[in-house]
Amino acid sequence: MEMSRLRLVPILFILFTLLTSATPYAEEFPIINSIEIKGLRRIEESAVKSRITQKVGQPISQEDTSADIKAIFMMGYFEDVRAEIKPFEGGIRLIYVVKEKPTIVKIDLQGNKEFDDSKLKEQLAITSGAVADSVLIQDNANKLRMFYEEEGYYLSRIVPVVKKISPDEVGLTYQIHEGPKIKIKKINIEGNKALSDKKIKGVMETREWWIFSFITSSGYYKKEQMESDIEKIRDLYFNNGFIKVAAGEPQIKLIEDRMFITITVSEGDQYNVSSIEISGNKVFSLDEIRKRITLTPGKPFSKQTLGKDIFSISELYSENGYALITVTPDLVPEEDKKLVRVILNIDEGERYRIGRIEISGNTKTRDKIIRREVRLDEGDIFNSSLLRRSYERINNLNFFETVDLAPKPQPEEKLVDIEIKVEERPTGFFSVGGGYSSIERFIAMAELTQGNLFGKGQFIKIRGELGGRTSYYDITFREPWFMDKPISFSTSIYKTTREYIEYHKKATGSGISFGTMLSEYWWGNIAYNFEDAEIYNVSEKAPKIIQDQKGKSVTSSITPSLVRDSRDNYLDPSRGSRNSVYVTYAGIGGTNNFVKSGVDSAWYFPIKSSTVMLRGRFGYAAGIGGKKLPLYERFYVGGIYTIRGLGFGEAGPRDEETGDEIGGTEELIFNLEYIFPLISDIRLKGLVFFDAGNAYDSFQNFGVLRYTTGLGVRWISPIGPVRLEWGYNIDRKPGEKSGRFEFAFGTFF
Repeated sequence: MEMSRLRLVPILFILFTLLTSATPYAEEFPIINSIEIKGLRRIEESAVKSRITQKVGQPISQEDTSADIKAIFMMGYFEDVRAEIKPFEGGIRLIYVVKEKPTIVKIDLQGNKEFDDSKLKEQLAITSGAVADSVLIQDNANKLRMFYEEEGYYLSRIVPVVKKISPDEVGLTYQIHEGPKIKIKKINIEGNKALSDKKIKGVMETREWWIFSFITSSGYYKKEQMESDIEKIRDLYFNNGFIKVAAGEPQIKLIEDRMFITITVSEGDQYNVSSIEISGNKVFSLDEIRKRITLTPGKPFSKQTLGKDIFSISELYSENGYALITVTPDLVPEEDKKLVRVILNIDEGERYRIGRIEISGNTKTRDKIIRREVRLDEGDIFNSSLLRRSYERINNLNFFETVDLAPKPQPEEKLVDIEIKVEERPTGFFSVGGGYSSIERFIAMAELTQGNLFGKGQFIKIRGELGGRTSYYDITFREPWFMDKPISFSTSIYKTTREYIEYHKKATGSGISFGTMLSEYWWGNIAYNFEDAEIYNVSEKAPKIIQDQKGKSVTSSITPSLVRDSRDNYLDPSRGSRNSVYVTYAGIGGTNNFVKSGVDSAWYFPIKSSTVMLRGRFGYAAGIGGKKLPLYERFYVGGIYTIRGLGFGEAGPRDEETGDEIGGTEELIFNLEYIFPLISDIRLKGLVFFDAGNAYDSFQNFGVLRYTTGLGVRWISPIGPVRLEWGYNIDRKPGEKSGRFEFAFGTFF
């Protein structure tokens, strides 16, 4: 700005000359009769004039001229701005003379070895054609520096070099010194007495480097992450009653390529809750509100518990139409007693109704397909719970890359408009390829799938698969809203051939089903299936149970089922559950006569960014009317969908003579999984699991379980879920492997 002030000297000289000349108007400042801008090459004149406060027809002002110069200079496009005045038509012409900054015509990177140019240029917000503004150039140098820091190159240096090419053009080069990748060797916590180092480090994202850091990307210093960790340490203390805790900036010490971090905390005293007071409530009574409060007098204060209580109280109001409810907490410490009084001030606001529901971004999917998933109608009382459920249902359509459902309050009208923005994702896939399956060995496959046919939400699939043991051809169609009613309809035809160890099976079949919603989370379905099957190529050494079923058979069955599904996301759930029960009766014509039923219950519990899944299954099947249960309807436990680490049917009955797996008439399976993020950006997750289960014959040894454990990865890929898992056989039997790698493409459930 010193340069700007110096540019006023010619004006002061001319003004002095004009005011001291022998004219009747020497006592007044001259009138501006014209304003001009000189020196512009690329910048629009109107853009500059919009910053000028002086007007034609008004006396010139030194202060206004100075302010105008500063305003033009602050636009960032000019390296020099000055003002000149010349006599003009009995007054003066005010001229602002500018010199534009040169244009950056090329951007180069030098010295980078670990990352290629394209990767680094993704971090830049400056491009060719931009003005060579020093602030902008340095800001982008800082962006590169932060990127390197995030990748562990804490000692990297980025130096911008501007080289003049012509009077109006420059080249920009970022000179990069990457330096070594710095690993965090040790994180020291000092000053803590009440909480252990382990507990404090447990809430931090920043970790010491370890052998699997190349997978988790941990073990390297990231400034923003560390700032977040300091806040998490404070929150940890707040959650344990230390309301006056202080955590200082981390002290960093480097020894060669190793980093030592020291974090000092001042804990202060622990405060217990003395009382919880509520004010401002009119709609709900104190008793109704206190039912939502879990913070307990006499116990240490917890910021986390207070936050949950505030959310719960807000939820009570927002589920009953009070869209702008606010609960403001006040903490009043009693220093001498080390107690804190908690006051919850409630501002209820007014009761709101639903206004307009607007949908945008759906270039393919029809409005009604989205609108029918919304659990609120225009004119309804606002309900945050139903709003959240609407988001889950739209998201679970799996038609959209992103779903943004935002309430827009209109205070004057006491309405809440709902704005739904979606971004379409590909729902149609055609794939031809091959692969290797842990069960089928080599596979050739072709599939045409459209999950949102004509934008109507209909599903169609045509699939052909040829594997080492199985060939399968299938055409499936599903209409989730049959005749625009909340009734699902699906039909399929298929043909399959499967090579089992002691026999082969081929079958042709078709099915049809109808389903309807019984309530928000309950779904009922009834299905009919017809299958013509044949058991052939039976080994001479096959068990008698297989020999007896050689030949053709026909199954005509009906299956009613009941499902309750409250998962927040069908593909990648973090909370909720899915519970189902079904009963299949075969005997409506055909040659087979049996009953088969199952119960399946899976529960998901969020733990920070991870999820715990508990699942249990029980199945029962038996022939009726003097008929035997078909081989292919028996329960074969073992493999990626049941007990990982065991082969197909290994967890179940065996033939007494041959030792072959023959499946069971009952099954009992339990799965426990801990699922955690690996690379969140691409939805790649890791998991560890523990499986227990078995199949039984006529309840013999029922309750005796086989046990496995293992780990794996799961990827929500653009074309569907992919899972790769390794299971370890804990109680290995003769002839069994100690462990197995298995993978699958399709649903995780």
